[in-house]
Amino acid sequence: MQPAATDDGLGIPMAGIIPASVSLQERRTRTLKHGDSFAVFDHNGDALSGPGRPEGIFHRDTRHLSQLYLTLGGKRPLLLSSTMRDDNATLTCDLTNPDFGEPGKIELEHDLIHIRRTRFLWQASCFERLAVRNFDELPHRVTLQLWFASDFADIFEVRGSRRPQRGTLHPPVLDEDRVELAYTGLDDQRRETLLLFHPRPNHLTPNCATFDLEMAPGEVVAVFIEVHCGGQTNVAAGPASFFRSMRDARRALRTLSSRAAGISSSNEVFNETARRSIADLYMLITETPNGPYPYAGIPWFSTVFGRDALITALETLWLDPSIAKGVLLHLAANQADRVDPSADAEPGKILHEMRSGEMAELGEVPFRRYFGSVDSTPLFVMLAGAYLERTGDLSSIRTLWPNIEAALGWIDNYGDCDGDGFIEYTARPAGLANQGWKDSSDSVFHADGVLARGPIALVEVQAYVYAAWRSAGRMAAELGDTDRANELNRRADALRRQFDEKFFDEELGTYVLALDGEKRPCRIRTSNAGHALFAGIAYPERASAVVATLMSPTSFSGWGVRTLASTEARYNPMSYHNGSVWPHDNAMIASGFARYGFRRQAARIFEGLFAAAVHIDLRRLPELFCGFPRKGGQSPTSYPVACSPQAWAAAAPLSLVRSCLGITFDTEALQITFDHPVLPDFLNEVVLQHLAVGGGRMDVAVRRANIDVAVHILARRGQVRVLTKN
Repeated sequence: MQPAATDDGLGIPMAGIIPASVSLQERRTRTLKHGDSFAVFDHNGDALSGPGRPEGIFHRDTRHLSQLYLTLGGKRPLLLSSTMRDDNATLTCDLTNPDFGEPGKIELEHDLIHIRRTRFLWQASCFERLAVRNFDELPHRVTLQLWFASDFADIFEVRGSRRPQRGTLHPPVLDEDRVELAYTGLDDQRRETLLLFHPRPNHLTPNCATFDLEMAPGEVVAVFIEVHCGGQTNVAAGPASFFRSMRDARRALRTLSSRAAGISSSNEVFNETARRSIADLYMLITETPNGPYPYAGIPWFSTVFGRDALITALETLWLDPSIAKGVLLHLAANQADRVDPSADAEPGKILHEMRSGEMAELGEVPFRRYFGSVDSTPLFVMLAGAYLERTGDLSSIRTLWPNIEAALGWIDNYGDCDGDGFIEYTARPAGLANQGWKDSSDSVFHADGVLARGPIALVEVQAYVYAAWRSAGRMAAELGDTDRANELNRRADALRRQFDEKFFDEELGTYVLALDGEKRPCRIRTSNAGHALFAGIAYPERASAVVATLMSPTSFSGWGVRTLASTEARYNPMSYHNGSVWPHDNAMIASGFARYGFRRQAARIFEGLFAAAVHIDLRRLPELFCGFPRKGGQSPTSYPVACSPQAWAAAAPLSLVRSCLGITFDTEALQITFDHPVLPDFLNEVVLQHLAVGGGRMDVAVRRANIDVAVHILARRGQVRVLTKN
């Protein structure tokens, strides 16, 4: 994804800039999401938009409400607490009054009026209840005011893009209990926001609703507000609407998350981390016509991303395969079928990003349906193969096979730009300069720090292509096409040999980052090398050197593996991709470690990320954090504009559980295997509930037993069985 950077002439569009003028981590914002809507508020529950600030209520890449500000008697209430439910269903802010009156003549002392704000999103609407209670022994008349506005800014404007022209903001339309705000964009689409109030305000203006509350001692008065993004008209706010919608929202979230296996442990702090991870994951999932799809992250990436969803689905495949199926079907439905240079599209290519805002519709940014990632296509095939292995669902694979063949065709016909056997990308003027997961403009360079010129062949992309051919070979065999399976396996073998020859560097002790357009290796130590283990392209004799390099102090910060070793040119622990720590990257590296038998090293990564989560608000791992070394008694250093929550970061702890326990599934034998399981030091027991294979389910406990780990069956439904290898 695009970092905070300026256009350096290498192709990063100005629309990709994320301004770092305001730190999201410093503000510790509160986020809500449902479907194509999300909201960002400060701790008080207010939205106060400004340059680089993402507060507000957004729907389909447009900010439908940019200001929502509560005052009591003309002053901002004092914050008592601000909490999210464990399942992310509601935000609750507890506030109280400041002192009112002149110095020496206080008319109302602080902490006598309590306000509880309860807020949630449901079906393109934001619902709020203000419960105001007088805790004084005297009656009081208080004035509550809600200030509001909408700029109808496109998400790319909020991110920092400047537009020479905008559409038309229409004058607000007022009724007794409602205000309609509207904007007609340059794309001729009318976007509307409807605010409803109950009871009817004592005074209503185009930007403020005023409630004069006469409160007896101990009395509670409730005010309800609804913010509808769209053209709803026959609606009315009030208790019935609020509580009905809250019930439906919680029920839907509970139903969605109930598909996942349950995780609990002997460590209550880890239990909080796991609950938050699962809650974040399912909050970010949007139900598409093709099934569940995890949007990438809030605030900047709350939309369909190919790479992010594919990796999130791989991380969570062991506990909820329905996510993978939804991702595969949705990306297949949006697969490129023609050449379109403006969108970086070629037949068979898998989507990078999809946007629905005004700027995307007008082509002011190229991301309406943008295909500028080199790795999404092989990852799509990898996920399809992993899904079949996990579920045995050959029917879905048969349906997807034309899309899988089209993706393989893209690799053959378009992926290898220069015919050398490796898959490369070349930056286009209107797209991203780099098209791997590290897509900032300065992320691919040589040992002297000079930026590499394309076409660029990334180490992890070759690994993904190898895994894609292996996966496609297994699927072809299952479908009865032995000749195609043999062909794909031969190609995978040949690529593995060529990859080892060109990418492994004995002196570095690891794989080089990339080959540039002149086939010169980028001889720097990066986390990308760990993806060669994740995808299985590495020969077994190379694994120990790669593991040792990634776990050396120059790469492993104590919190996790850095994207770039501290010994390398351009190392900066505060950068987006050149020295930071990304949870999803670490989860994939740990999965690779486990694949080659290095589970204890995977457990060290798990311990580092868990230790980071302990220090982070809500136990929520963000998109990334800085790569400074871990020091006793200190927390990890935040990256100022990291998305939080972020789907593949939320899924990282869940993936790490599987890697450490060595969990695999055999759908034909109805068997769950724990292959040389290891527990990290902070866990003595892990309980997994509703682990499913075939038609059976099982609850198991994995417990530390001296230096070993034992697996105990707690409950069994169906014929499923457990095999433990120690």
